[in-house]
Amino acid sequence: WSTPLSPEVDDHRDLVGPLDDFGLERCISYISHRDVQRSGGVSNSRAAVYGVIEEELVARPARPEDLYTLHGSPALQDPVLLIHLSGWIDAGLCASETTETILGQIAPVTVAEFETEWLLDHRARRPTMHIVEGVNVGLDWPEITLVSGRDATGNDVLVLHGAEPDHNWRSFCDAVVSLSQRFGVRRVIGLGSYPSSSPHTRPSRLSVTAATPDLASLGFTPATLDVPAGMQAALEMAHHAAGIESVGLWAQVPHYISGAHYPAASLALVDGLVGAAGVVLDSSQLAADALATRNRLDDLVDDDSSHRDMLAALEKQYDDLVEAEAEMATSDDLTDELEAFLRSQNDPDD
Repeated sequence: WSTPLSPEVDDHRDLVGPLDDFGLERCISYISHRDVQRSGGVSNSRAAVYGVIEEELVARPARPEDLYTLHGSPALQDPVLLIHLSGWIDAGLCASETTETILGQIAPVTVAEFETEWLLDHRARRPTMHIVEGVNVGLDWPEITLVSGRDATGNDVLVLHGAEPDHNWRSFCDAVVSLSQRFGVRRVIGLGSYPSSSPHTRPSRLSVTAATPDLASLGFTPATLDVPAGMQAALEMAHHAAGIESVGLWAQVPHYISGAHYPAASLALVDGLVGAAGVVLDSSQLAADALATRNRLDDLVDDDSSHRDMLAALEKQYDDLVEAEAEMATSDDLTDELEAFLRSQNDPDD
């Protein structure tokens, strides 16, 4: 009988040889330690032993504050934090356009920049290379930035924007919450949009998510469903756990236009910020763009009878839903009035 061959480590020649169970663990530890020393703290080695691939050893930030660089500490008065991180649902590019509208009006000043080396997968979010006549003149790396500014009425506003992190979500949440606490954020508003069975001939409705029933009833449509979560949902819960009010505003976009620019839903988000956060912005350009888009869509629908039938069905569904919600609200108001009347009858002081 021949002696069975022992597994070998074949990507480090000075360590090639038979391994027992104890030697295997010691060898992996040695490879990792040596590579970390050679690379100044980061190991890119993937030693295949027993068919198991050793994960890269990456030094993690020890504190939330290590995830960002602070560029200043402005004195802010009860600011609202608005959040949009690209990479998750953004039907009609509405959240992106809303964020651009906000940034274009608040005169933003950079407050903090996040260390994307620990947060992003640059194979999924590659930098943009600029080539001029064959010469690589530089790279633009994806960023995650916190800026401050003021709205049309002078209210302080913070905006967190950039790429949605791929890694270290909990650490990122801790870092953002620490910044919110530092600047005294009173409410967090996440911005998003999603496809829905709504017609372009009706106003875009807003759905709301929140960690408490009170915030979920801000006058928008509360949703009930299970969906994969984005970073904004994680930030919503993290801020709630820290005692900071947090709400997600989601614009509904007609499903047949969700892959294209749809400014009507961006307009709904901008207008919704007034009620949700007291943030006032000039929405006149969005209103003009929304009207132009509406006219183009009307022309396209008019040219096809099947499109007209589909639109009519969506309009009826939308109108029935609005009517049902109005009746429910009226019923709730009547119930509240009746309960108040009964309490007054039982109160001897009245």
